[in-house]
Amino acid sequence: MKTSNPVLARLGQAAERERAAGYAPAGAYGQPSGQAYPTAAGYPTQAGYPAAPPTVQPMTVDDVVVKTVTLLGITGLSAAAAWILVPDAMLFGAWIGAAVVGLVLGLVISFSRVANPALVITYAVVEGVFVGLASKVFQEIAGHQGIVLQAVVATFGVFFLMAALYKMKVIRATPRFTRGLIAAMAGVFAVMLINLVLALFGVDTGLRSGGGLAIVFSLVCIVIASLSFVLSFHEVEEGVRLGLPQRYSWTAAFGILVSLIWLYIEILRLLSFLQGDD
Repeated sequence: MKTSNPVLARLGQAAERERAAGYAPAGAYGQPSGQAYPTAAGYPTQAGYPAAPPTVQPMTVDDVVVKTVTLLGITGLSAAAAWILVPDAMLFGAWIGAAVVGLVLGLVISFSRVANPALVITYAVVEGVFVGLASKVFQEIAGHQGIVLQAVVATFGVFFLMAALYKMKVIRATPRFTRGLIAAMAGVFAVMLINLVLALFGVDTGLRSGGGLAIVFSLVCIVIASLSFVLSFHEVEEGVRLGLPQRYSWTAAFGILVSLIWLYIEILRLLSFLQGDD
């Protein structure tokens, strides 16, 4: 099986080895060949072969959908709990703490070669706290009433639009598209990091202050975040084609969740700029 993604290719090869390990000839597991072995039901297998261990279940699109909905539910519940339970006096500290912890967890999951459902679920909980507190700041503290509902509707509207465009093959994750989008994402994150460092030293670059430059930058981030769904859909498609183990559906769902959260925050920020300080 061939794919342009070397990571997916390695995972596909690992899946083939796992599936091959699901069948063992007589004499495996230290038993003499030719002997009948009891199965789970208590009956010997045919020709004296031992009962094969369960084969590795390949992931499906449905697996990814279920995991994505599950993570979204966890994120939503965590966000609601943070909104209600975190007092205003601790709001900004908890918000920054959740952002830092979420970033670290995201990097660990992204660079790990092993799917870890527990780690992905933990990320969803932490990001739920971050999203909930960010939403509270924009709507309650900054006074932009109704902005959260508007951002949620816009976020899922963009998501379903990108899913439809990908399904109709209007946009495809070609090698050139992938390289260009990854470069754009790296550039945007570098600009964000530099802007954050400068802000800590009291330097206002105007990227997040609500002016014309801030609106343009938010629009650029929204476009890139929207296009990142194409990479996520492509990874799901390739993962299913390569027969990756079912547990990797958690990793695929994680990628979609990251894009959804980024898109939501950028739309929330843009809406706050457009509404002004009223």
